[in-house]
Amino acid sequence: MDGLWRCVGVRWGVEGPGLRWEGGRVSPLGYGREVAFRAVGVRSCVGARGNPCPVAAPVPGRGTQARCAECARLDRAHSVAADTYVDDPRTYRVYLAWFGSGMVKVGITAEERGPARLLEQGAVAFGWLGRGPLMAARRCEELLRAALAVPDRIPYAAKRAVRARLPGVAERAAEVAVLHARAVALAGWPESLQRLECQVVDHAREFGLEGLPAASGVVTELVDHGVVSGRLIAAAGPDLHLEVGGGRGVVVLDARLMSGWGLAAVRPGVSEGVTVPVREVPKEGERGVQDLLF
Repeated sequence: MDGLWRCVGVRWGVEGPGLRWEGGRVSPLGYGREVAFRAVGVRSCVGARGNPCPVAAPVPGRGTQARCAECARLDRAHSVAADTYVDDPRTYRVYLAWFGSGMVKVGITAEERGPARLLEQGAVAFGWLGRGPLMAARRCEELLRAALAVPDRIPYAAKRAVRARLPGVAERAAEVAVLHARAVALAGWPESLQRLECQVVDHAREFGLEGLPAASGVVTELVDHGVVSGRLIAAAGPDLHLEVGGGRGVVVLDARLMSGWGLAAVRPGVSEGVTVPVREVPKEGERGVQDLLF
């Protein structure tokens, strides 16, 4: 693995997005900069909860988690999202996350993490609903999903399909505010959960979405000796929007597909652009969002 780096995903901080590498190093991702690398070898399991996979098991190229079955089980054993970790003493917050018109979800995150969870999901706008103990936040989350008829997850394919044609800031904020008012007015909130006033936060600037061109393709997997090279023009959650050469337009790379691979640097502009498998995205009007999910 000499000369190779292993990526473990995108990290969002106060200075924007960055690629995280094994060992803790972070490479800032500045808009307008070139991203260029070649995948080498076989994709292997990244382990669980900071521990390496004992057998470095090979994992499929199309998976976003890069974990073998055993490491995935261990990782979820203490997962708040999987309801397997219920004695966390930290304060949690319940939120509404907005990804596009009619695309809103409810979720929870540890208060100490601030908006990091929302940035990681690619939430274009969001608002806090309440704060309190974990189990109270979880009960409130379930109440709101049912009462507001909103999901706990929105597929990334749906988020990508609308990211280049979002309504304006005011319209986004208004949709979140309407749902916020409905949510805090509901009966049945746990007594230990404090309701929070509506303050909508917009991430379009952080993501670089203003004037974003529609994507022409989405990377489906990395392969041995496959190259990805392009100019970063936007990033939302794990998605990197890359302007590539050869008339291909904008290609989206989910950085989670990079985890588990040995990656070698290539010279921007000298490489072959994108030589990994890419799923072409139909132009607007050819197919609907529902079609893009499958």
